[in-house]
Amino acid sequence: MRIEKFQYIREFSQFENREVTIKGWVSNKRDSKGLVFIIMRDGSGFTQCVADAAKLSAEQFEAAKRLTLESSLTLTGTVVKDERQIGGYELQITSLDIIQVADEYPISKKEHGVEFLVDNRHLWLRSKKQWAMMRVRNRVIFAIHNFFQQNDFLQMDAPIFTGNACEGTSTLFETDFYGRPAYLSQSGQLYGEALAMAHGKIYTFGPTFRAEKSKTRRHLSEFWMIEPEMAFYDLDMNMDLIEQFLKAVVKDVTEFCKEELEILERNTAFLENAINLKFPRIHYDDAVAIIRGEKDVDGKNSILTLENDLKEINDKITALQNEITERENKIAGGTLKAGEINFNKNKIDTIKNEIKDLQEKADNIPQWLNSARNFEHGNDFGGSDETVLTRLFACPIMVYNWPTAVKAFYMKRDPNDPRYVKGVDVLAPEGYGEIVGGAEREDNYEMLLERIKHEELPVEAFDWYLDLRKYGTVPHAGFGLGLERMVLWISGATHIREAIPLPPFYGRLEPYIKNNYHKKTGTNYKNSLRFFFALFVFLM
Repeated sequence: MRIEKFQYIREFSQFENREVTIKGWVSNKRDSKGLVFIIMRDGSGFTQCVADAAKLSAEQFEAAKRLTLESSLTLTGTVVKDERQIGGYELQITSLDIIQVADEYPISKKEHGVEFLVDNRHLWLRSKKQWAMMRVRNRVIFAIHNFFQQNDFLQMDAPIFTGNACEGTSTLFETDFYGRPAYLSQSGQLYGEALAMAHGKIYTFGPTFRAEKSKTRRHLSEFWMIEPEMAFYDLDMNMDLIEQFLKAVVKDVTEFCKEELEILERNTAFLENAINLKFPRIHYDDAVAIIRGEKDVDGKNSILTLENDLKEINDKITALQNEITERENKIAGGTLKAGEINFNKNKIDTIKNEIKDLQEKADNIPQWLNSARNFEHGNDFGGSDETVLTRLFACPIMVYNWPTAVKAFYMKRDPNDPRYVKGVDVLAPEGYGEIVGGAEREDNYEMLLERIKHEELPVEAFDWYLDLRKYGTVPHAGFGLGLERMVLWISGATHIREAIPLPPFYGRLEPYIKNNYHKKTGTNYKNSLRFFFALFVFLM
């Protein structure tokens, strides 16, 4: 039985030529003679609503004219099909009831800087693109659960408070746990292994924390991880599962979020490739050779393609700069009509933005070239290295068998070459980098103990974890997917902060709490973090 006594914009196809009542907010508005055009949003979608002076009372029409951005209201009207409008329908208003006329909205239709938008993230979420992004995120989450549930995985929960590190002690948020040091979880993986020994196939889905002082488009201090663990799996089975999983999620989102991806202006070619193409599997050694330009991919060389791209970009920038000069000279000539002058000025602004984007690419390429030419075998891949490698491929790639020194202690060494561990990273194309990291786990007690001691980790903190190798040890494997990085790639966004509703990252705990806040108030940052985390746990 329906609870609401009103309808949603997303349901308009069911109510063509019928009267409906909707509730929402004014996303945009413009007036014309005898008409007010309102772009209404209600959470489910956007639609144009038309207030006609001839069909409304004078009082109601004046009320429509008073509306400001983000004013809240109830509208009743007739749904009319119109392919020209947002969503293919229009609401012709017969009644209007204002809930609130909003104050002047701080996020106007003009361009805003990043800092301003992040400061106002709680309001920025209402914008059309951010609305679309959150719906993509929601669908990704749904598709993830759907895949694992259909494949007989059990969702299990790992602790958020932990007594030991999983990845490394330098990136831990420490807090007090009744007089003992505790840490916010970097990963639920170790606990997931224990759960897999009980249930065979499980996955955890929860928040994870990294105290990395990184301000990049790929890093957050709090993010969500999906971590399946499977008993009796080896590396090859793990890679097969990862590929099936990613294909299923991408297929689901591209099928059910067409409108959202269109709003985000996402070119879906690479997403379609991810569904239809076999993911290349590349040994670390071969990946290094490709990065350094010592090995080609389908006739494409990393170094040569970068050099050619740089030349093409610079030539394009020069051509666009010449076009700006030509248009400016036309305007200065004094022979153009007013409409032609405005056209050329708008075109110049567009060209300048294009040059800005091209210049950013041109500035990056020398860094990528330098990184590629000087990459040393045995190192982990940085963002530049991942970009240089993946730009030669049309879909995600899997790089497997990594040097032991750059991977975590729990990864199983390759018995044929112990210099490598049986791990895999999945790298997304288009410069999005690592979205999945996985491995076969070390199942030998003595080898695992040796690795723990080698990493100078406290053995006593891992007694419970070592028990898993003493009582019924089996080959097993798993992987971790960063939800926000997955959403970032699928949506085509440029920064990971857009892939999470209210992003905590280095220097910012909430949209309105920055580093200088604590300086001004004298608040200790660590204590503040503890307070907000305790509040978070309490509210869950």
